[in-house]
Amino acid sequence: MSLVDQLAVTEAAVATIVGFKAGYVAIAGSPTWHEVGGEGPAVVLLHGAFSGAAAWGAQAPALVSAGFRVHVPERRGHAHTRDANGPLTYEVMAADTVAYLEAEVGGEAHLVGWSDGAVVALLVAQRRPDLVGRMVLIGQYYNSSGQVPGSDLDRLLRSAEAKDFLRQSYDAVSPDGPGHFEVVYAKTMAMIDSEPEIDLASLAAISAPALVLQGDRDEVTLEHGTAVAAALADGRLAVLPGTHGLPIELPELVNTLLISFLQGAVPAPAWVQPNK
Repeated sequence: MSLVDQLAVTEAAVATIVGFKAGYVAIAGSPTWHEVGGEGPAVVLLHGAFSGAAAWGAQAPALVSAGFRVHVPERRGHAHTRDANGPLTYEVMAADTVAYLEAEVGGEAHLVGWSDGAVVALLVAQRRPDLVGRMVLIGQYYNSSGQVPGSDLDRLLRSAEAKDFLRQSYDAVSPDGPGHFEVVYAKTMAMIDSEPEIDLASLAAISAPALVLQGDRDEVTLEHGTAVAAALADGRLAVLPGTHGLPIELPELVNTLLISFLQGAVPAPAWVQPNK
C-alpha cells in the first residue's frame, strides 16, 4: 500500500466541504490532500496561511451550483497535507500548485486565491500562463509597500491566543501530529516577514483576465489594490465593505462577483451603447 493510500485510510477521506469528495493524491511525490466537486470548467481555490479547504466552505458549493468543477487542494504544511523539509516560500507553493494543475486538472483552470493563496495564483500565472484561465485575487498585498502598517491581523497572528487557536486546529488534522505546529508556525511567519516582494511592473506580462477583490479595511491598502489592477494587462478592481475575512463576512456578494467574473461577464463602459 502506498503512502497516499495509507493516509487516505487513516484520515477516512472525510471532506470538510459539504458535498465534495476528498482524499490524497501524489503531487511531485508527496501526498497532497484535496477536495473536489462538480462538473464543468475547472476552478482551483487557493487558501491562505494557517488554513485549508474548509476556508472555502461558503464559496465552493456555490461555484459547483454555477456549473464549475471545483478543486480545493491543501498546500504543504497546511491542514491535512504534510509539511516538507526546507523553508516555506511562495515560490515553493507556486511550484506545488503548478504540479497539481498538471497532475489533477490536466490543463487550464481558473484560479481564485485568498490571502497567501492570491500570491500563489499570481506566481503561477507569471510562470505558467498556459495553465491559467481567469484569476480572482482576494485581500492580498504583493510587496511590502502595499501592506497596512501594524495591521490588526499581523498583531493577532503574533498573539499567544491566536497561536494557541491555530495550534489546536493544526493538531486536529495534520498527519505530522501534535508537536509539529511550532515548525510550521516558524516557517510561515518567516515567510510573511520577508515575502512577497513582487515588482508590480512585472504584472503587465500576465495576460489572464484578473479581478482584484479586497475589503475597504483589509490588510492591503486601497492604493496598492488599485495599482495592482492597473499593472495587470487585463485587471479589474472591486472593493467591498469588509476586512481580510471578506469571503466569510459577505459570502453571497463575494460569490456573485466570483461567478460573474469567472463566467466571463465584464461590464462595458457606461458610455458604450449596447447593440440594438
